[in-house]
Amino acid sequence: MIIGALAFALGALGGCSALRVGYGQAPQLVHWWLDGYLDFDDNQAVRVRESIRAWFRWHRSTQLADYAVLLARMQAEMAEPVSPAQVCRLWDEVLARASGAADAAIPPLVDLARTASPDQLAHMQRRQAKRNADYRSEFLQESAEERTKASLKRILDRAELLYGRLDDAQRERVAQWLADSPFDPQAWLAERQRRQQDVVLALRRLSTEAVPAAEAHALLRRLYDQTWHSPREAYRAYQQRLQQYNCAFAAQVHNQATPEQRRRATARLKGWEDDLRVLANGG
Repeated sequence: MIIGALAFALGALGGCSALRVGYGQAPQLVHWWLDGYLDFDDNQAVRVRESIRAWFRWHRSTQLADYAVLLARMQAEMAEPVSPAQVCRLWDEVLARASGAADAAIPPLVDLARTASPDQLAHMQRRQAKRNADYRSEFLQESAEERTKASLKRILDRAELLYGRLDDAQRERVAQWLADSPFDPQAWLAERQRRQQDVVLALRRLSTEAVPAAEAHALLRRLYDQTWHSPREAYRAYQQRLQQYNCAFAAQVHNQATPEQRRRATARLKGWEDDLRVLANGG
């Protein structure tokens, strides 16, 4: 659900002030996440830490005010019913902003990739295998009933983060809509594993060959783009079907919300907007 996913991404830390605190802690969390995959040596750790700090300085000074403008516009739109097309346009705008952030991260990632050792790539593959096992546990339960129950809980949690508690009738409608979802967790896992292999192959190439800078940047950029637009035609068609469904689903959830739930959602977006403006101004 696209609106729920946006809400989760912005508000997983809870209240408004927590977003500011979380953003301040984000450089260390990103370093920790990357280190979990590559197990940095001392020299890499120093360089990566500074690269992450530099990226966040750029992000804070150039991107957050624009995010705040997007949230302000969302508040106006959420006062009224929305269409699936509106939700898809919003998602496209979110992806466009993420694309710009990815572009800024690619040069330091290329530098890091060039220093990756065979042992670190093997460590990455073990980490990928562990994360895939976690994914199976979360999304590929043994029975279809268990999968549906877990999926419904995830969706309700994210919707309620934005709108507040849904009543029983609303929850029942969400469950009915969920039954039509084209989401295929097995296909998603298979695609994920292919992307993981592509990442390892790309890092192996960058760490063993004298790849020109422009080509290296294009290689990592292509890996990022393939997250949203698979090079495999059948899966790309599946991604498009799923996005159209998600846009319609998010619109349905919003349009069934009560006036009070919409007011709550608007207030939460306003809180995030205010937080982003404070952060953009150095707060």
